[in-house]
Amino acid sequence: MSDIDFKHVLPAGWSRAVGFSYAVEARGSRHLSIAGQIARHQGQGNVNGSLSFGQQWDIALGNVVALVQAAGGTAQHITALRIYVTNMEEYYAFEKARAEAWRKHLGKHFPASTLVQVAGLVDLNAMVEIEAEAILP
Repeated sequence: MSDIDFKHVLPAGWSRAVGFSYAVEARGSRHLSIAGQIARHQGQGNVNGSLSFGQQWDIALGNVVALVQAAGGTAQHITALRIYVTNMEEYYAFEKARAEAWRKHLGKHFPASTLVQVAGLVDLNAMVEIEAEAILP
């Protein structure tokens, strides 16, 4: 990642964020915007309604990373995530599965993140959708 300079921004007196960054400054040569990813394998078909929230989270996050990799980057090039969920209780109930998927796809990398509960997503079976931005070398 020597072609990209990352700096996590933390104002004086602020507590360190846990599981995300408040702001990330990145300098690189290319900006990648990733449309919302839901639990569709390789962008095909509909979300399987029998998947748990944790399984959907894993697939959606994996799709984000796959798109970054297809553009020539790595998960560590992701600077921002916007996460939409249909049920915040499900989000919290699957904390262990979310953490395992995070480690699997992002390791100890924590982009600036936003989490919002919404009334629904494009696929009626989708419980999570993740948008991302990355700075690539």
